[in-house]
Amino acid sequence: MADEIKDGKVDVTRYMVKEGEKVNLKKYSTKCDVSIDKSQVKNLYFPQVIEKLKDLQEKLYAQNTYGLVVVLQAMDAAGKDGTINHVFASLNPGGVKVVSFKQPTTEEKDHDYMWRINKALPERGDIGIFNRSQYEDVIVTRIHDLVHQGQLPQNLVNKNIWEERYEQINNWEKYLRQNGFMMIKIFLHVSKEEQQKRLIDRIVNQQKNWKFSMSDINERQYWDRYQELYEEMISKTSKDISPWFIIPADQKWYTRYIVALITLQALKKIDPQFPKLDPEVQKQLETFKKLIAQVDVKELAEIQTTLSEKASKENKEN
Repeated sequence: MADEIKDGKVDVTRYMVKEGEKVNLKKYSTKCDVSIDKSQVKNLYFPQVIEKLKDLQEKLYAQNTYGLVVVLQAMDAAGKDGTINHVFASLNPGGVKVVSFKQPTTEEKDHDYMWRINKALPERGDIGIFNRSQYEDVIVTRIHDLVHQGQLPQNLVNKNIWEERYEQINNWEKYLRQNGFMMIKIFLHVSKEEQQKRLIDRIVNQQKNWKFSMSDINERQYWDRYQELYEEMISKTSKDISPWFIIPADQKWYTRYIVALITLQALKKIDPQFPKLDPEVQKQLETFKKLIAQVDVKELAEIQTTLSEKASKENKEN
């Protein structure tokens, strides 16, 4: 499979933020920035990558030791839902867990901000997809100053709170990695112009009216502040063990292909294998194989005898 997709495979490290790198989103393209044919991606390369993902997911599930967490963060209308649907819907649903983190419930507010994230972690052998994530609590919470409106003791709300949260999140992700759970973090980088087109489409297209929310329009006024905080967040939390990828999101076909490739790369690093059978079980299987083969030979002989007798009878009648 690797050889078959070689010509269409994009080096996804071009989108990976190195540890310690200071991010300026203006320097990252929101459109496809490599020479690659759209029709070939959609009809050849993307399906091939999905097939390889299926194979590795099956091994990951069977091995039942490692887990994978895929974090998707973005501005509104950047394509998180569509990406999840197109990239992961073809995998075995029994081994994929998608969680969307929306406004915290009353129960969630009664706990620390990471409580609901911990609850949503995948089991060993599974792939967990986070539609938004722990990073909402250093972005949205900060944009709207929610820490002063919540139940966190106010003496803990100080000028260092965001640096402390970056440290907490980094330590948590390191802890997960040390316990066999790899995390890849993807920022879908959409332009302000493309976001506007998609929001308008939600208004005028009846089939997409259900996606429209006034909050999307309200949040748009904070565009520059969001960009500033995303730059800081990515710079502070992109680590070698859990890197951020800043992916062009203006063209959905390319976005989905790159997300699929990044996921494939992560699974290859895990290198899951089907578990080896106990020697005694393997011995029993070999015995069963011989018995089945003997049964097949016997059945074939009976069929041949029946056909021969039928042919002989027809000859006599003629």
